[in-house]
Amino acid sequence: MICRMLSQMPVVITRAVRAVRLPTLLLSLAMAAATVPAFGQAGGGLGAQAVGGISIDADGIIRNLDPRALQELAVARRQVLADKPLGAEGRRDLQKVSLRRIVAAVEAAAAEGSQVPTDVLTLGGLERIDYVFVDPDARDLVLAGPGDAAVIDAAGNLVAAGSGRPLLLLEDLVVALRAIDAARMGGMRCSIDPTPEGIAQLQALLGNIQSLTNPQATFRQMEEALGPQQITVGGVPTDSHFAQVLVAADYRMKRIAMGLEPAGLRGLPSYLSMVPAGAGSMLPRFWLEARYDPIARDPDELAWKLAGRKLVCLTESDLLAREGLARGRGRSDAMAKRWCELMTKHYDDLAARQPVFAELANCIDIAVVAALIDSRQLADQAGLDLSPLLDEASLALPVYAVPRQVPTVASGIKKGNRWVLSASGGVQFQPWAFVDTTAEAADVGKQRTLALASRPETGFCWE
Repeated sequence: MICRMLSQMPVVITRAVRAVRLPTLLLSLAMAAATVPAFGQAGGGLGAQAVGGISIDADGIIRNLDPRALQELAVARRQVLADKPLGAEGRRDLQKVSLRRIVAAVEAAAAEGSQVPTDVLTLGGLERIDYVFVDPDARDLVLAGPGDAAVIDAAGNLVAAGSGRPLLLLEDLVVALRAIDAARMGGMRCSIDPTPEGIAQLQALLGNIQSLTNPQATFRQMEEALGPQQITVGGVPTDSHFAQVLVAADYRMKRIAMGLEPAGLRGLPSYLSMVPAGAGSMLPRFWLEARYDPIARDPDELAWKLAGRKLVCLTESDLLAREGLARGRGRSDAMAKRWCELMTKHYDDLAARQPVFAELANCIDIAVVAALIDSRQLADQAGLDLSPLLDEASLALPVYAVPRQVPTVASGIKKGNRWVLSASGGVQFQPWAFVDTTAEAADVGKQRTLALASRPETGFCWE
């Protein structure tokens, strides 16, 4: 069964340089009837403003979208997609996607001034990448994993109809392929942290507080003293969807840890609710890292399988000192470690409830695949030219508002005669670390043989 090549999206074409711009998916659908394309505008439209349920204003400050806005977003997106179904025709255990044919679709849009099929933007409804197959005979790389038709969930997320998982996006794959070489040194990461000046001002304020007779007023004073917390993104362009996923996942984890929003899981309380009385002035730092099993491969290195990926929550105790925040200098925090264990244990359940955590896993998978393609020179081995995807002059990506700051929200829980206050966070992973460890497995090659044998004459994806 071949993927539908359905509704078409306008693209921005500059014939002199034969350039094409990938649109922000749902914004493009909404604007399909417009005479002047308006894709990828920072801060605008259905696509650019709702990654992980957050909004980013013109100053780069991120905030939660209120529930009514999310409901309206979901309704609007369902209307947009009502006559434009995306993804596979029903659930597929192993959807195969041809990168050569995706490159051809992008080149055709640029060369002919035509439109890019919408299914190309969601990689044919691919939910996850389990396999990468090299096909020198067809000069192709094939990505394979579960796939499904796309629907809009209650919060406006574009997800698979059966599992509710977010679909993979071509723009994230392009970002990863372009950024992967530069990510060799520092990996891909984001962090949300208070400034040294804010820490000093907060320390001075706390030193003058004798008692919390009016906790809410004190919290507001703390917010003003600490000021906006700074967002740092590394390894990917700050104006990309990939970066917004990193920041949104970090932001959500931070809010869950601080008790500002519930995880929705019985087994994952907030960190603040777990802290005993007399915890002192340590500020635990939580961050997420990825782990994988060794990547399986066939003896000829023409078939590769990713497995065992999980997100692990880690912590260190930061000491709130007068001169600033001293990383890893606080006393060991047993409750912070316990909260990390719970976050790790329930990560998949949390991702099922809050799709941004599944989007983070998708982006990590995509980055590992990009590192695999680059490190093993799989495109060269296949004879596939990926330059139409790598060349920014030929293929422009959507531009998103750059996240720069998060307003401080002070929160606390009274334990005995003490108040326990906030935390910071981050996401970091090094895709290159996972491609160094591989293990030979004969059954991976059998999957490759079956996948390539079933490829149809036309269409970029198949079952």
